[in-house]
Amino acid sequence: MANLLELVKQLRDQTGAGMMDCKKALEASNNDLSKAVDWLREKGIAKSVSRDSRIAAEGLANITVAGNSAVLVEINSETDFTARNDRFKDLVKDVAAAILAHKPSNVEEALEVPAAEGTVSELISAVSFATGEKMTLRRFEILEKNDQQSFGQYLHHDGKTAAVVVLNGLNEDVGKHIAMQVASMKPQYVDRAAMPKEIVEHETQVQTEIAKNDPNNAKKPEHIIEKMVTGRVAKALQEMCLVDQAFILDNGLKVGAYLKENNMSVDSFVVYVVGEGIEKRKDCWVDEVNAALNCK
Repeated sequence: MANLLELVKQLRDQTGAGMMDCKKALEASNNDLSKAVDWLREKGIAKSVSRDSRIAAEGLANITVAGNSAVLVEINSETDFTARNDRFKDLVKDVAAAILAHKPSNVEEALEVPAAEGTVSELISAVSFATGEKMTLRRFEILEKNDQQSFGQYLHHDGKTAAVVVLNGLNEDVGKHIAMQVASMKPQYVDRAAMPKEIVEHETQVQTEIAKNDPNNAKKPEHIIEKMVTGRVAKALQEMCLVDQAFILDNGLKVGAYLKENNMSVDSFVVYVVGEGIEKRKDCWVDEVNAALNCK
């Protein structure tokens, strides 16, 4: 039962659906979480899962650039109060600098690299001890460029959202604007060519089921429904691809067109939202679910 409660909780956090609907979805999908998400979408109970996923942890992100290398780092704390503390802010900057200097390949290696005082792990532990809060280096990404490329970077004023873009070309303003686009709209791919065909097939299947389950479509001809599905799939894929998105500084312009106007293109990008996908403890959650599932 504990596993079921956890699955129900995860599904509700991802989709915003009610607990009983989540339970039905899990039963219909043999407790497969991804299939349960699709089941809820197809029934019209969950309309979106990618951008509305719950964000439940505190902390800060940081971007550090040195020459042709850049690093994006996320460190988590238990409370936002601590995340706004100057000592924690300095910790995040110091860890980013240490990682960029030594370029470890994973978090475990990063914790052992030399920092301003001792290792990164010891530096984090010292601040953790001083504040009385658990702190963790959650993730980092190192990006490299050549001399004909440039970095675009954007860090939101609250330190919660950060994006780094590697661009082909040397226009600093364009780089900043594209990084803002990535941070704001959170695309998953640079363009359609970078998107796995399985993503297209999956979205087509989901949109087809949504259309079939909509009672308003019951009397519509098959070719009309197919056109609807094609349009919806195109819209969904457009939101996933950076170059196909509407440019946030000019909605009449696509990002791809803006880049072309400035003789630039995007090689790669990384965006972090602090705490994304991490669950925050909720009091009485188990009691609430037990009551709904009649398993007290």
